[in-house]
Amino acid sequence: QVQLVESGGGLVQAGGSLRLSCAASARGFSITTMGWYRQAPGKQRELVARITNGGSTAYADSVKGRFAISSDNAKNTVTLQMNSLKPEDTAVYYCNARAVDLRTARLEDNNWGQGTQVTVSS
Repeated sequence: QVQLVESGGGLVQAGGSLRLSCAASARGFSITTMGWYRQAPGKQRELVARITNGGSTAYADSVKGRFAISSDNAKNTVTLQMNSLKPEDTAVYYCNARAVDLRTARLEDNNWGQGTQVTVSS
């Protein structure tokens, strides 16, 4: 199983910035995609941004132009730089990894971190 450890959440005023980091322990797996999801109270978990091991990125429309995702494939880490934060960005942010099990060749995508709280005050 891929283990993910997040860091970097916190409280910030609207217009401020935060940086989230996630490190994966993926022994026996080959990671294909890493990403960030978020879940606000009473809402479903939603994709924020993801990046493939080839460098292709995708963003939710609500964060385009404000957030930037990057990764280090050699270190199995992913970072989310969040700028111009808004109160509606308040949520628990979860790191996710899709990885191929090298024993079975199966793609496993149910790999989640413990979550980190981001709170943006108005």
